[in-house]
Amino acid sequence: MNETAGWLLTVAVFLPIAGAGILTMLPGGNDALAKKVAVGITGVGLVFATIIVAGFDFDASSVLQYETNVSWISAINANYHIGIDGISVPLFFLTYLLSFLTAIYTLKFIPDPGKPKAFLALMLMLQTGMAGTFIAFDLVLFFIFWELVLVPMYFMIGIWGGPRRDYASIKFFLYTLFGSVFMLVAFLAIYFQAGATTWDIQALSQMTLGNQTFQTWAFLGIFLGFAIKVPMWPFHTWLPDAHTEAPTIGSVLLAGVLLKMGTYGFIRIALPILPDGAQRFAPVIGILAVIGIIYGSLCCLAQTNVKRLIAFSSVGHMGFVMLGIAAMNESGIQAALYGNIAHGVVTGMLFFLAGSMKERYHSYEMSEIGGGMLVKMPKYGILLVYTSVASLGLPGLAGFWGEFVAMWAAISPAEAIAANWETLYLFLVIGAGIGTLLTAGYFLWLIQRVGLGKPLAKWDNEPMSDVMTIEWIAWTPLLIIILVMGVFPRIIFGVQQGAVETLVGFFG
Repeated sequence: MNETAGWLLTVAVFLPIAGAGILTMLPGGNDALAKKVAVGITGVGLVFATIIVAGFDFDASSVLQYETNVSWISAINANYHIGIDGISVPLFFLTYLLSFLTAIYTLKFIPDPGKPKAFLALMLMLQTGMAGTFIAFDLVLFFIFWELVLVPMYFMIGIWGGPRRDYASIKFFLYTLFGSVFMLVAFLAIYFQAGATTWDIQALSQMTLGNQTFQTWAFLGIFLGFAIKVPMWPFHTWLPDAHTEAPTIGSVLLAGVLLKMGTYGFIRIALPILPDGAQRFAPVIGILAVIGIIYGSLCCLAQTNVKRLIAFSSVGHMGFVMLGIAAMNESGIQAALYGNIAHGVVTGMLFFLAGSMKERYHSYEMSEIGGGMLVKMPKYGILLVYTSVASLGLPGLAGFWGEFVAMWAAISPAEAIAANWETLYLFLVIGAGIGTLLTAGYFLWLIQRVGLGKPLAKWDNEPMSDVMTIEWIAWTPLLIIILVMGVFPRIIFGVQQGAVETLVGFFG
């Protein structure tokens, strides 16, 4: 890619945070203008992302494209090194798509206490942090983008969240900050082990860093940072509280993109730079992943709050992603990356539906909502059923392929792992299979509790609009992607294949 194309990626990444600055300068009190400006900025960002994807050479997905690599902080040898490959492309585009759709949603729905200008400015800052994480190829730059998402999400939960927003926002901030400290220490150890000359992720991936003991301890530090963000069991406890109290937009972006930063970090940084440490940790990751799958599903069966049920479902779904990573083979990495996108689209859509449910019923509690949604709001009820069965892994929809291929990959993990842990991985696949049955159980239970039967008497004379025009506009792209990914999974698998093959070469 030429230099001009490289700077196109820079413009796309920093456009949202520049837009946040524009929003803060708008005259106060004109909420409608602030909403339209936010839609315009995210729309232009999506156009840039689309141009980048359209110009991407998919036959060379293993090669870094739209690359810019210039000196940034010479005192510590940090470079401004960005680019995009087959692993980054789907996550990068999803970030811009979801940001645009959430901005459209805010044209109608802004959470209490209002203040759309501040809310949307934070959302745009968050977008830059998320997008930057997926295109940074310098550890210092990666860490800055990684940390950038903390502040806006903290305030989005803490100001526009639910009744327990203070507790949830502080818990989110402390958990992720705790993980970041260990990750930063591991980055410093890697830098000095490499001779204190480079933070470049590609260069570090081609080095042999230290002995197995060093790689194990360095991987542990990185593991804590990324595992908390995923989140893996037992580091997951911040997630249900954050999701439950976050405004709808916060939950959509948290599930759709933020959680993927952790799994992406494992694939982009931890595995290729510390392959020996990754192989030693792989069985541990697999065990924790399957515990998360079963634990998350059991917790869902115990929930009476729709939004909290969806939040716990993320623990289980991300467990399948981590099981694919634990297999440490090409199929497993493919499954993890596919599962990232599928979860982002499906669960993002579920949180959209939950938010609109709250707008109509003024509650997330199943007992308050009652049944009969398919009678009271048939179009909305059909969308809930459609998205729920996609999330439980129905073949032909997006949720199926990531989970199926992850289990397929774990049956025959990488040779270095299979030599000692083949029986363990077989039991992990069995455990994951039990998790799929439990997942089907709690989603069918959700559909039965709120969708079937007759509406409660108190809702008989309560006017409720079915799916509104603004909701159709915001949701239709996700509904289409859920079907397309299920029917034509190669749309993701094919894009990332070359990059995954190259990546797997780094760890055998």
